Amino acid sequence: MTRTKKRKYTSVEICAGAGGQAVGLHNAGFKHVALIEIDRDACQTLRSNTSANPEWEGCRVIEADLKDFQADALGLEPGELDLLAGGVPCPPFSAAGKQLGRDDDRDLFPTMLRLVDDLEPKAVMIENVRGLLDPKFDEYRQDIIKQLESMGYEECYWDILEAKDYGVPQLRPRAILVAMKPEYARHFEHHKPTKTKVITVGDALHDSMRARYDAVADDPRAENAFKRWYERALDGVAPTVVGGSKKHGGADLGPTRAKKAWAELGVCGMGVANEPDEMKDSERDLFAPAGPKLTVTQAALIQGFPEGWKFSGRKTAAYRQVGNAFPPPVAQAVGDQIYAAFEAAAQAEKG
Repeated sequence: MTRTKKRKYTSVEICAGAGGQAVGLHNAGFKHVALIEIDRDACQTLRSNTSANPEWEGCRVIEADLKDFQADALGLEPGELDLLAGGVPCPPFSAAGKQLGRDDDRDLFPTMLRLVDDLEPKAVMIENVRGLLDPKFDEYRQDIIKQLESMGYEECYWDILEAKDYGVPQLRPRAILVAMKPEYARHFEHHKPTKTKVITVGDALHDSMRARYDAVADDPRAENAFKRWYERALDGVAPTVVGGSKKHGGADLGPTRAKKAWAELGVCGMGVANEPDEMKDSERDLFAPAGPKLTVTQAALIQGFPEGWKFSGRKTAAYRQVGNAFPPPVAQAVGDQIYAAFEAAAQAEKG
């Protein structure tokens, strides 16, 4: 849901991906100065959704390797930026990998901290996998907090937020760090955002799945197939949507355990369907024994993206962007807290 707040607080986002965090912070009322991302397809996704949209006026999409990026390219004076946000790469801390932490060359926390030091934003928001909060990374997290404190920041919280608690029809726990300059931190709610109503897969996909079956309404199986799917899809939220990496095969809905969870919701996880206007094989996409496969657009709805957000690249590249995204409603919930702290600080300054 788009906010009607005045966009008077600025944001720069690193590792922006396909824009999940950007959409959430935009909806929380932030005005993006720049979105920085290395993946070409993701950058095209960001440009195609923001360049002609007056609500995103002034937002630059910068295709760059963050390790080579210099803060002065943004043209901002130290302390001018309100919020520096980003989801630094997860593999160094993911339980699905080797959890090498600081010894993994993909660890971009040092780069993020360098940008914090250069830009001196009023607030910092960093998103990562829940594995980062495992005991084995206690010392690593303490080092990060010490560095932030040495730069004049106060930790507001570093906690796990579960996506399903914030209107996302998916199990997707993420570790969120918020730190602010003390004059703003004193007005921040030092706890996780208030939970919202749980949305099921059936709630989220009813209209789009109805439209897909309506497109093949001449098939006598269509109506019953839709009803069977919908009844099962109302039972709960999805397992974590995974995007994988460029090194591994085509798009599907994850490992065996995830596919079984999808099957309980009436969805076939053995691939990703073509969009309705590109569908060539309804047997594969809609009438598989396990149920319909999801399109990229539907996977994006499961991530909490707005329906009109379009993804660039071929199907596998587009699905990878979706699967690796940060759910916009979770970013919005945290962004609302940061925005509220800025507003409270401004009111306190007025006396």
